[in-house]
Amino acid sequence: MALGPRLEFRQAQSLTLTPQLMQSIRLLQLSHLELNEFVEAELLRNPLLERTEAEATTASEVSETFEADSSFADTLDSSADIPSAQSIAEHLDTAVEDVFPEQHRSEGPGAGARERNGADWIEAPDLDQFLSARPRLSEHLERQANLILRTASDRLIAGALIGQIDEAGYLTAPLETTAEQLGAELADVEAVLGALQGCEPVGVFARSLAECLAIQLKEADRLDPLMQALLAHLPMLAEHNLTGLQRALGCDREDLLDMLAELRRLDPRPGLAFDSGPAETVVPDVFVRPTADDGWGIELNSEVLPRVLVDRVYYASVSKRIRSPGEKAFLSDCLASANWLTKSLDQRAQTIIKTAAEIVRQQDSFLRHGIAHLRPMTLKMVAEAIDMHESTVSRVTSHKYLATPRGLFEMKYFFTTAIAASDGGGDHSAEAVRHRIRQLIENEPASDVLSDDTIAALLKREQGIDLARRTVAKYREGMNIPSSVIRRRQKRDLATMA
Repeated sequence: MALGPRLEFRQAQSLTLTPQLMQSIRLLQLSHLELNEFVEAELLRNPLLERTEAEATTASEVSETFEADSSFADTLDSSADIPSAQSIAEHLDTAVEDVFPEQHRSEGPGAGARERNGADWIEAPDLDQFLSARPRLSEHLERQANLILRTASDRLIAGALIGQIDEAGYLTAPLETTAEQLGAELADVEAVLGALQGCEPVGVFARSLAECLAIQLKEADRLDPLMQALLAHLPMLAEHNLTGLQRALGCDREDLLDMLAELRRLDPRPGLAFDSGPAETVVPDVFVRPTADDGWGIELNSEVLPRVLVDRVYYASVSKRIRSPGEKAFLSDCLASANWLTKSLDQRAQTIIKTAAEIVRQQDSFLRHGIAHLRPMTLKMVAEAIDMHESTVSRVTSHKYLATPRGLFEMKYFFTTAIAASDGGGDHSAEAVRHRIRQLIENEPASDVLSDDTIAALLKREQGIDLARRTVAKYREGMNIPSSVIRRRQKRDLATMA
């Protein structure tokens, strides 16, 4: 058979993801904060987009709201009593720049806050500029290092060590690595570390929990040989093996309890007292409320949803004046992008509502009776019920929160694996099983601590949940609950101390 070129026609179907479709998919998984940032960028880029009137609140409306609300009356009235920068400086017999360095005489009346003095407006200090910020741990340590270290080389080593501490104040990198990176002698790095370990808060720059506690005990002049021996046996203390500790330390019960009480007064994470970054408040995306007909009402949180419109009046007026092909193409792209964004935001809101409604429908027992009635649910179950793909449900439930009568939950919380019932009944949610294990352990008597095998037998007898001992142990460890041996020691020691 001879080979040769030829033309051939074929008809086939394929799915192509356009850039706008990919952007729509990405919008589904954005949180409300990320979505608002994206919309703000689009509002700056696209002249045909505008916010709705409900979202654009003017300064006069805010002022009217404050004046109408009596709770702000004291604030508004007291603002007239704030003295001006000039009067404060004259009272202290100095210049304005000495009292308020950020506020110069050359600034106009609009540069800072102003107050009414008779019929005129005079400049007053902008108090927001002088609010103290919560210091960061690194900044706090750098200021101390500059005071206690004399040479530039020591300060360089200190800067490297400060950059290697975590939020709790512990040094995370080996000293050998730091010395190699800086080209310094290991003895010099150790000397700088010893000086830095005397900084506030006491206990920072420790490389282990034992060293952190030892630094604090040394500062309090309580690091005696017996306490050093106790710090060397911290693993035994974590197991709550007080009898073994007594034998290892060679002390009596009373001395050991006194040392333990002293350890409890120490701070194992001294760095957490400082600001580690801005804290983000969790805001619900959907509200779930009971209705009068014994059902559930589902409502989107409109306060966190950006609302934009396409300014077609502006588009019509501009399109009549432009002539160049480049301007026409730009305006057409802006119109298409604006239409796409408004449609995508509406579709995103509808998808969230539809998904939340199905979650509420399937978890009705949980909302009414609590976590013990949480049903096992998968992405596939919700996707089939609302006729969507599993990936869409996964995206729309990421970083979204439901405010329910039972509390605030991330949508992902309701998706748990199923544990089959041994008696042929309905499946049990893994989260509900974990909750039941926690209940059994919390209610166990001191004289009869439950082992993992006993817990598995109780679950099978009470609820028909057939779990292996290793599965019970996995769930227990995931909840940071110690083993039955350690719990027995803890309860016995607590009874002895009482």
